[in-house]
Amino acid sequence: MRTRPALLLLVLAICFGGLLTACGEDEQAVRVDLSRRAAPAPAAPEKGLTYAYLPQYDHTISYQRHRLLVEYLSNVLGEPVRQVFPDTFDEHVSMVRRGEIDISFSNPLVYLELAASGARAFAGVQEPDGSAFFRGQIIGRSDNAELKTLEDCRGKRWIAVDPSSAGGFLFPLGEFYEHGLTLGDFADIDFAPGPGGKQEKVVLAVYAGKYDIGSIRRGTLDVLAGKIDLDRIRVLAETRAYPGWVYAARRGLDPATAAKIAEALFALSMDNPEDAVILETARIRGIIPAEDADYDPVRALAAKLGLDPEEK
Repeated sequence: MRTRPALLLLVLAICFGGLLTACGEDEQAVRVDLSRRAAPAPAAPEKGLTYAYLPQYDHTISYQRHRLLVEYLSNVLGEPVRQVFPDTFDEHVSMVRRGEIDISFSNPLVYLELAASGARAFAGVQEPDGSAFFRGQIIGRSDNAELKTLEDCRGKRWIAVDPSSAGGFLFPLGEFYEHGLTLGDFADIDFAPGPGGKQEKVVLAVYAGKYDIGSIRRGTLDVLAGKIDLDRIRVLAETRAYPGWVYAARRGLDPATAAKIAEALFALSMDNPEDAVILETARIRGIIPAEDADYDPVRALAAKLGLDPEEK
């Protein structure tokens, strides 16, 4: 055991000697002038068109649902189309306004914000049941004996998807309004936190008992099938139907390009097996022509409730 210090000194001497020989007497030291700095050039934007699905669900779900549709557009248009993923509803709107999203797929309430900055609707979608309209749902826990009707929601804690969510906030708020409940009638109204996946977060918050009620778009519970026990969730009410999700072209997009995109989307048909896979993956039945005036019922509802998304 007494030989260890001597052995350690020998090892240190060898290593130190190696360092000395690494810098020979003939080598010149390199001086680094830290006063001379250059900012890295920003990366050039990728070529092609950009496509974004409003982040109502997790980004993985957004990608999986629309990747085949994006690939189809790339092939038909003969130029790259890439899917981009805003983290929030507000970021989606901002990116369209800045020209970073060429093709927006959003709910009709968000579309009203986009329209105010020059974007224009060119297509709508048919839900899996073939309808061009969709609904919101108001949910609670099935074991909450105090919750049986919408009137029972008075004084309860409510979690909604986002202030710009149609099925997850605006439509349910309209339903409450028709049953005599206003924003001031709830103990709390909160919105799902964080990026993406907000619809699922509402369901999970109600499931965990953090909130008494939640509001989501119809179809969200299907996303969570197999992940939670859906028997523990009760749908208290469904809203009336309003115009469905909308495709909009950003302001400044070449009209000829927008027309090609529309033509390609309208050509998709459930009667064609290859097209059917694309549409079914995206959870839509078909894509149909639409124009700005089709969304006036949503404008009317927002005005009635004292909300004006077009002034944001």
